[in-house]
Amino acid sequence: MTLGRIAFLGSGETSLAGGRIFETLARLIPDPLRVAILETPAGFELNASLVANRVADFLKTRLQNYKPVVDLIPARKQGTEFSPDNPEILKPLLQANLIFMGPGSPTYTVRQLQGTLAWDIIRTRHRLGATLVFASAATISVGAWALPVYEIYKVGEDVHAKEGLNLFSDFGMNVSFVPHWNNAEGGIDLDTSRCFMGLERFEQWHKLLPHENIIIGLDEHSGVIMDCAQGTCDVHGVSSVTVMKNKSMEIYPTGASFSLNELGTCTMPDPLEKGIRPEVWEMVNNASAEDGPSEEVLALLELRKQARAEKNFAESDRLRDQISSQGWVVQDSKEGQKLVKG
Repeated sequence: MTLGRIAFLGSGETSLAGGRIFETLARLIPDPLRVAILETPAGFELNASLVANRVADFLKTRLQNYKPVVDLIPARKQGTEFSPDNPEILKPLLQANLIFMGPGSPTYTVRQLQGTLAWDIIRTRHRLGATLVFASAATISVGAWALPVYEIYKVGEDVHAKEGLNLFSDFGMNVSFVPHWNNAEGGIDLDTSRCFMGLERFEQWHKLLPHENIIIGLDEHSGVIMDCAQGTCDVHGVSSVTVMKNKSMEIYPTGASFSLNELGTCTMPDPLEKGIRPEVWEMVNNASAEDGPSEEVLALLELRKQARAEKNFAESDRLRDQISSQGWVVQDSKEGQKLVKG
């Protein structure tokens, strides 16, 4: 099984640039397109559902050619009926192949999702091929270290570091994310770059992190799509993405691609379900089997990809027919192969 892609946006998930990133991803996802939007990052707000609804309405319009099924996941707060541990409200996550989280509070997101059923399902779906998209606060929260924006910028706490959800630790990588990298709302009077921290406070925060941690800075209305299978990172949007290591900084403009190895070696967990509760792994796999292609079909699809690369078209046709006999149609395009329910 191939890990799903992961996209990070610096801001602007409902902007023209954000829409283009979503459409790029939608083209690569087998039908039917099932989108799940988590309300968690803004779960402390009274209008959390309205925030998520705006994204849902945008995607229904922007991706209308893909006929998406869009579900809101009101996993707002632990210990309530809208808990990230409530299996009833999480059901759409079980079969979602595009999962999105966006604006809100990074540290609140970490507190509400860490160790929960929702977070285990998200990680399992990604290992089974689902695409993950994070923007703004959610982008910060899934890193190894979460920048406490509200606490420092709004409340006035001293600069400090907090642990994030650390999604990439599953794959042997140590990375953190800072959106709104080039923010300029403060004008000439106040430096609000580096997600409103300003360069001076950002550097104080950076010094608190382990030296091996790599920081990815995402300009506003810009993003990066990571593909572990291909080992690539593609920059999209209107500006650039910055990669900061201990003693170096590299800026990649829109349209550029760079190796995922710049962020560390991405390795598949062995066994695949490592680090996820067995009952959650079984739950998600059983739900996926009810509607998605079987492991056999996916294996045949991979063999067909190899046959086409070797220009063995007779073998490619035979494998296509074998896949068709199991209820799936293979569509070829410049982006590659796509499975459609027959």
